Amino acid sequence: MKNKNRKNIENQNDTSKDIENKDMEIENSVESINEIQTEETTFEEKLAEINDKYIRLSAEFDNYRKRTAREKLEILRNGGEEIIKGLLPVLDDFNRCIASMETATDIEAIKEGILLIYSKLSGFLKSQGLTEIETTDCELDTNLHDAVTKFPVSDKSKKGKIIDVAQKGYKLNDKVIRFAKVIVGE
Repeated sequence: MKNKNRKNIENQNDTSKDIENKDMEIENSVESINEIQTEETTFEEKLAEINDKYIRLSAEFDNYRKRTAREKLEILRNGGEEIIKGLLPVLDDFNRCIASMETATDIEAIKEGILLIYSKLSGFLKSQGLTEIETTDCELDTNLHDAVTKFPVSDKSKKGKIIDVAQKGYKLNDKVIRFAKVIVGE
């Protein structure tokens, strides 16, 4: 019987050990599940944080886009204001000139007044970056000139060169805004 009791005790010890091992496994499994749940929570928090940053960045960019569109519209609407303000004195001079032409008897004084207004207007436009395209004794340059017609010339040195200007051309800050219309020697 002693043997039987011993075996029972051993079996009980084995069973106890098995139960302890099972308990340990369950505890480890519970700990693993808790870790996974914690990781999932952390992941969800990070995802929520990133999503929040994305939404804020998207809203910020949309505000930036709207603000710059408004600023561009404002520039287009009022961009020529300074030019117009600069031209108003020239317009005033022309009005005075027209008024004085009705009563003036001295043609030379009127010519001189018109030349002064012209030089004032030219000076203002030059200060804004307007320059005249050179055409005198120049070769035809299709980047600057528009040949309106060709005219036969007897002097061989004038062939392919500009011999007359039908309309002056202009550049604004080195950008051609109107091509010079020219007549080219043939």
